[in-house]
This record gives sequence, structure tokens and C-alpha cells, in this order.
Amino acid sequence: MTRAPYLSARLQGFGTTVFAEMSALAVATGSVNLGQGFPDYPGPPEVLDVARAAIGTPADQYPPGPGTPELRTAIADHVRRFRGTELDPGTEVLVTAGATEALTAALLALLETGDEVVLFEPMYDCYAAGIAMAGGVARPVPLLPPASGTGAWTFDPVDLRRAVTPRTRLLLLNTPHNPTGKVFTREELELVAEVATTEDLLVLTDEVYEHLVFDGAEHLSIATLPGMRERTLVVSSAGKTFNVTGWKIGWVHGPPPLVSAVRTAKQFLTYVSGGPFQPAVAAGLALPDGYFAAAARDLQHRRDVLVRGLAAAGLPVVSPEATYFATVDVRGAQPDGDGLAFCRALPQRAGVVAVPTGVFYGPEHAHLGRHLVRFAFCKSEAVLGEAVERLGRLA
Repeated sequence: MTRAPYLSARLQGFGTTVFAEMSALAVATGSVNLGQGFPDYPGPPEVLDVARAAIGTPADQYPPGPGTPELRTAIADHVRRFRGTELDPGTEVLVTAGATEALTAALLALLETGDEVVLFEPMYDCYAAGIAMAGGVARPVPLLPPASGTGAWTFDPVDLRRAVTPRTRLLLLNTPHNPTGKVFTREELELVAEVATTEDLLVLTDEVYEHLVFDGAEHLSIATLPGMRERTLVVSSAGKTFNVTGWKIGWVHGPPPLVSAVRTAKQFLTYVSGGPFQPAVAAGLALPDGYFAAAARDLQHRRDVLVRGLAAAGLPVVSPEATYFATVDVRGAQPDGDGLAFCRALPQRAGVVAVPTGVFYGPEHAHLGRHLVRFAFCKSEAVLGEAVERLGRLA
């Protein structure tokens, strides 16, 4: 690996992301971009209209550091409605600049240099960078795709227990999981909880796709399991639920001492964010249950359109249980099974851009994801239809 000049040792290896490369390739080739996970259709007017009305008012100025009382109360009410957990909006809820800041601030606040973090991979790429910035060490546990191509991703409990050492401080969980689309089952979460309680570990859980689950799958927050609330920080955000990824309004909730620690770090990062968007997100969180069910059904339909198209193009696909993404095995379409090479060639071959799943692994397990590629389906039906038609060239 070539050393980047001036970059600190702890961030060596974290160069420009593959998302930037693939997005630039999409523009240069006029390809349909199914690489990055952001919708190309607007969110609900009940949310957007509140943001528009807030611009030009005092909401344009700095909101309170922890977030507006209105939004923190809305988050607490939302958690009570969907998870049955009572939260104190004043001490147990913190508004952040998206989920990424919540995660990074938590890692900065909770880790000492050399502390280890056990997490599952493939993993969202900000996890490894956040751990590195905090001076921590990532200890990944591999998720394995179903051998038959149908079913759920799984992990070996032995691998999970083996990853924990005397230096382990924290378990980082992501469910529903990006990039695999896995929803961790109750039994799996109970195992993770048992490891956390036995080893006296903190848990940081990223649940930004909490409402976007399909086919009757159920999202369960590990914080609701016995003995877990006092050691768990839950992260979520508005971006995925309301199609407003650019607003960067996220939050973290948990026991007061942990939230206070995160707030200490967060206040020296962005300080505050998105004043006019905070009342809009509060309105969104108060939408009736039907909105959230309809959003999941709509995205499930988009998933099905893309999954059928991928299968028809000869790309074996693991249909996701949740999130924005479907994973394919490219070994039948790429003789050497190199997912990165496949993605770099796909714009010329079919006019579509995807992202190699290998970038979501650390070096130890990179071979497990070398042949996998992630496609995003959070796009309009017209865009998905065009992508599916173009992918047909591969068949």
C-alpha cells in the first residue's frame, strides 16, 4: 500500500471511497447509477412542507446543542410507539448530523487508544474509519451469504466469541444490515446480548433502516432485550425513512451517562446541524403507522423489480430482507470472480454502475467478498426499469 503524504498513521488506507470512483464513472459513461444508496424521488409532503415553512424563521439559526426540544420529544414518542421504550428527551436523546456523526462521536467518546471493537462484516465503510479515528482496533466477524443463494446471511457463534479479547470495549451492531440487507433474528440478537453482558461490553447499534424491512420480517432493537438498555446506544436517522438523506438529521438514544459522553464529543464536531429540518423531522416521526408500513411496501416492490432483473441477467442474487441493497455473485459473469473489475467494466458492458462488496471488508476477510457486488434499488421505477433493460445485455 502506498503511504498517503501528511495523512496520520491511523487513517492510512482510508483514501477516496469507491463510491466517488463509481459515481464519476456513471457520469462519464451516462450509466444508470445503482451504486450509492440515496433515493431519486422526494419524501412525504407532510415533512417537506414543514421544512419549507421553517426557512426564513428563527429556525435558520443555531438550534440547541442537543437538538430542539420538539425533535427530541418526537424521537422519544416515536421510540415509545414502535419499541415500547420510555425515554427522557432531556437526558436520553441527542440529535446529531446524521447517523454517521452519531456513530463517530460515540466511538470517539467511548474508546481509549487500543480498545477493540467487535463488529460484523461486510460493514458500512464509516465504521472502520470511525474506529481508527478513535484510536481503536476493529475485530470483524464475517457474515456469510446463504450457500443456496436463498435465505439469510448468517454468522458462526464461535467466530463471535473468538473475536472478544480482554481488550474488547464495545460491540458495534448494524441491523437491518448494510450492505447485505440482513435483519438479525431474535436468537442472533440474544446471542450478541449474552456475549455483551458476559464480557461487560458496551453496545452501539446502527438502526437507520429500522422501518424498511420486507416480507413480514421484524426489526428488533437489541436495546429492548433484558439487561441491554443500560449498556446500549441506539443510532437512527431521518434520511432513509423519509427520503431526505441530504438533510443529515440523525440521533442517538440510550442511558444518560452514555448519551452525555457522546454529547461531549459531538459538541466539538458539528456543534449543531439542520435547524429548519429539525421541526420537519419531528413532524415526520409523528406520521401515522400507515406511512411507515407503506414506505416499506413501496421499497419492497422496488426491490422485487431489481431482483427479477438481476436474475434474468444471469446474476445470482441474494434477495435482501431490508434496506436499499441487493447483493449478487458475479462469478458467472466475471471469469476471475473479481467484483471490483466487474464494476469497473459494467458501465461499458451494460450502462449500469454498482459497487463491489469487497470494499466493505477488512484485509482479513476480503476474500469472502471478492466475488460479490451491491446494487441499490432505492430509485424510481423508470430508473429501475432502464437499469433492468440494460442489464439484460449481460444475459
